[in-house]
Amino acid sequence: MRKMFGFLIGTFVGGLVGATIALLLAPESGEQLRAALRQRAASFTSEVKNAATTRQIELRERLETLRAPRE
Repeated sequence: MRKMFGFLIGTFVGGLVGATIALLLAPESGEQLRAALRQRAASFTSEVKNAATTRQIELRERLETLRAPRE
């Protein structure tokens, strides 16, 4: 579990660093850049929500399996 958490933190930090560098080197105008950022943020938020919902469903199913009476 710790390895996965560390991996996720590393991935997140790497993404932030990459995004920051990309913003600094972007050849777009300010308005175009802001629009692209809004779109990417909305997409990222949607992906995170979908992943969280999927994981929640998986965990609930596993919990129900564990709570089921054993015969």
